[in-house]
Amino acid sequence: MAQSDPWIRTTFLEHLEWERNLSPATLKAYRREISRAKDFLSGDLGLEEPSVVTPAAIRSLLAHLHSLGLSPRSTERALAAIRTYFRFLVAENVLPANPAEAVAHPRRQRSAPPVTPLAAIEDLLESFPQTAAGNRDRTLVEFLYGAGLRVGELVGLDLADLQLKPRLIRVRGKGRKERIVPYGTRAAEALQVYLPIRSQWKKGADLSNEALFLNQRGGRLTDRSVRRILDTGMGRIAAHHKLHPHALRHAFATHLLEAGMDLRAIQELLGHASLATTQIYTTVDLAHLMTVHQKSHPRSRRK
Repeated sequence: MAQSDPWIRTTFLEHLEWERNLSPATLKAYRREISRAKDFLSGDLGLEEPSVVTPAAIRSLLAHLHSLGLSPRSTERALAAIRTYFRFLVAENVLPANPAEAVAHPRRQRSAPPVTPLAAIEDLLESFPQTAAGNRDRTLVEFLYGAGLRVGELVGLDLADLQLKPRLIRVRGKGRKERIVPYGTRAAEALQVYLPIRSQWKKGADLSNEALFLNQRGGRLTDRSVRRILDTGMGRIAAHHKLHPHALRHAFATHLLEAGMDLRAIQELLGHASLATTQIYTTVDLAHLMTVHQKSHPRSRRK
């Protein structure tokens, strides 16, 4: 597309990258959503520039996305990106008002995330072989579950982020916001075994690479590698479901809630900007309590 295209705003992406500190993956998603919106609004509706877009046109766009088979969650993300784009144009005095602000988010059923049983997590941890790679894999799972990290946060950890004596770790979350998270004795014990292995892998590799979790060539471990490690581990214990990294984060939050931890404390540990995001775990906990009640209470069990 030519740079003269009125829809193309390189300053918008620069604003997202440098002022809002969004990750490359998020920037790519914004670029994709704005490009898709532009193709429909200008191509199908004949709206040649953003200044002539109306709320009705935005609603037509959402209907178009729905017709393509996008889920309500994906459509909601698209609307959020479009709102941000037009909000930027208003701030830059390109538009007098944001046509997307008047458009309601598509309704979607917010389901509680599935909870991985503690026994399955323990079986997974016990399944790792006593090899260099196996000890690394056990350590990273201990951190995914024991500190409630996102997989991107895990692979982004550097050695300098560790505070060994107080058992704390500095985590860079969404929007590059930092938080300090404690980790438990099991993770500390696994780390004690892994760190000498890391030193061996580091020899002869890029000395500027300070990643905590390395591959055997001394490079930083990737998201895809972590997912493959979990898939392989679940295959070893013949589990009936796949265990993705975020499931360990869900389990971390839910198990803390079941143990009585305050929801706001869990919010801080997870790095959620809003308590509303964390509140989904109250639904999980309630479902757990209902199950326990039905199994345990004499007036709940069927004869």
